[in-house]
Amino acid sequence: MSLYTLGLNHQTAPLAVRERVVFHVERLREALAELKRGLASEAAILSTCNRTELYVAGDEPVMLAQWLERYHRFEPEGLSPYLYTLPREQAVRHAFRVASGLDSMVLGEPQILGQMKDAARAAESAGTLGTLLHKLFQRSFAVAKEVRSTTELGTASVSMAAAAVRLAGRIFPSLKEQNVLFIGAGEMIELCATHFAAQGPARMTVANRTLERAQKLAHRFNARPIELRTLADHLHEHDIVVSSTASSLPILGKGLVERAVRARRRRPMFMVDLAVPRDIEPEVGELEDVFLYTVDDLGQIVSVNLDSRRAAVAQAEAIIDTQVGQFMHWMRGRENVPLIRALRARADDARREELERALRALARGETPAKVLEALSQGLVNKLLHAPTQALHDAAGDEQRALAELLARLYRMQ
Repeated sequence: MSLYTLGLNHQTAPLAVRERVVFHVERLREALAELKRGLASEAAILSTCNRTELYVAGDEPVMLAQWLERYHRFEPEGLSPYLYTLPREQAVRHAFRVASGLDSMVLGEPQILGQMKDAARAAESAGTLGTLLHKLFQRSFAVAKEVRSTTELGTASVSMAAAAVRLAGRIFPSLKEQNVLFIGAGEMIELCATHFAAQGPARMTVANRTLERAQKLAHRFNARPIELRTLADHLHEHDIVVSSTASSLPILGKGLVERAVRARRRRPMFMVDLAVPRDIEPEVGELEDVFLYTVDDLGQIVSVNLDSRRAAVAQAEAIIDTQVGQFMHWMRGRENVPLIRALRARADDARREELERALRALARGETPAKVLEALSQGLVNKLLHAPTQALHDAAGDEQRALAELLARLYRMQ
């Protein structure tokens, strides 16, 4: 059994592919169970807007890629150009880098750590998080904490939310005169609402499928809560729309937005779609007076002017190098456990055999000193028989190598 990671991310696959490979929360447990049944002894799935990755303890990475294609209804080999497979040490290093924000579209962004913790909890709940993956994730969290506490990687973070505010500022002279609509009530929308609220917009609205969740978030920002099903009645009232939901289908189609633009009498509408799969149909971007940006568009923007955090990357990588070495040492030690158990069992068999012989000798009336001498000699002969026989049977370079190994094992050098 080995450890490996298989997946795709914003560097290897376009948004159109990534949104097809998302594992939705309601089906995650089922997918993990399917992996455990036929392809892996341990499995965890990390699925975000920027990546879908399978962390697996098993032996069939090729079969896993084929399963991923079938699960998401791709043609055979349809995903292979976008996938990477990282074995053993590479998988460990990758997990540490992902948790630390080094592999993110926004260098140093903190959200990925929470998403990895969610992935570990989901796998644990599904019964697919064994000893190896549990250790990997816990170590990843500890490495991320060390990186953030000892480097400047996480400071002055240029987030997607901040980038959205900057982009809106290029279109509207002042955000204080604009109405902002947030679709969704998750962590990303909360972060965006925080950034936009700091600009003092004229009005903010939160739309969500569940009115209670919309009310809870809206209350924090003195915003208006509405149900998602009433969106068609209110869309035209807003100059800025930020959407990030877990919907598997688009929420805003071209027709709906087109009607809103007409009702606005061609006043511009700025739209940000941070969801994967996308909440806003790509065709909306073809409409005049609509400025539509996806998560990939914002990623290109926030990749600029990151010199302060790039300077911390080398320090973070050094921390990760050390931690990878320690984790691989633990892995190798764990792989030797069966051999160590077998050696101990062999030695224990020899001990019991000599002990029984000694007890029989005492029962016959032999002196304790003679019995103990025979016991010790018998143990020495049994324990050293295998290595001495192997040394005797070897020849040439093999014999010299074996002799050096035995000398080191018994500390005679």
